[in-house]
Amino acid sequence: MLGKWSVGLCDCFGDSGTCCLTCWCPCITFGRIAEVVDGGSSSCCMHGTLYLLLGSVGWNWLYSCTKRSSMRAQYNFPGSPYMDCLVHLCCERCALCQEYKELENRGFNMSKGISPSC
Repeated sequence: MLGKWSVGLCDCFGDSGTCCLTCWCPCITFGRIAEVVDGGSSSCCMHGTLYLLLGSVGWNWLYSCTKRSSMRAQYNFPGSPYMDCLVHLCCERCALCQEYKELENRGFNMSKGISPSC
């Protein structure tokens, strides 16, 4: 049975805190998402730093779409890896807000993450 996102892609303004964090520091939002999606196998700081470095050459969306694909597979959301990459290429910050809020709605405390490293 296919799952369903609890928030829409364009619902980023529904949570002003997440929206502001993602607008000004998407590397933090992404790092927290990646740590939770990876089950704490690596820290949010490591993911956030890599995201920031890739962003300096315009490739951060490619890295973040891989985590969306992992999240989609974990929760059985419909879609495809191609669509995940298209969403992150065109709507990077909205996609990050959606993923962040989805994990919060599933009970994760995103400011604490899995490990206390970030």
